[in-house]
Amino acid sequence: MRLVIVGQKWLGAALFEQCQASGYEVITVITPEVEDRLFRMAQSHHVPVRVESERVSAADISECDVLVAAHAHCYIDASARGQARYGAIGYHPSLLPRHRGRDAVQWAVRMREPVTGGTVYQLNDGADTGPILRQDWCHIRPHDTATELWRRDLAPMGLRLFAQVLQQIAAGKVCPVPQDESLATWEPALRARKMAG
Repeated sequence: MRLVIVGQKWLGAALFEQCQASGYEVITVITPEVEDRLFRMAQSHHVPVRVESERVSAADISECDVLVAAHAHCYIDASARGQARYGAIGYHPSLLPRHRGRDAVQWAVRMREPVTGGTVYQLNDGADTGPILRQDWCHIRPHDTATELWRRDLAPMGLRLFAQVLQQIAAGKVCPVPQDESLATWEPALRARKMAG
């Protein structure tokens, strides 16, 4: 399969390596800045890289089989999603539809929830609202910080879920499940973000 990865940081770079090891062809990478890990990883493998931090549209995307968003905070519009034969997928570090929004991990810890998880879902026009493709869960330990929880459980979980969903797509066995809107929550960003690498 031919993939475009939109993302950044550890998750984006680790996904890039995982996709290459699985025999998928990453044809383009889009990152928010030049000094990002994913940017450097793509360059070292001679994969074309674009820098875009706000909005990704069809002009930024080559035709591909799947567009994969890994730690992407930009808006990926319908024209970009339409460039992907099997659509666009993303990872959200919560049990969607719970904790939609960019600070999901911080909110789960802040609300002292005992359990959280991760979701790979189909991207649509909403924020974290697309049909669910795969989920998994983990415990939140009593003294966890958001960073500890992300590094120990949620980031590795994202890689596993992406691998499972990409295998399902390749086999033609994807079964999207609509999110239950009666369970949906939206949490605002806790602070302005600096997009560090």
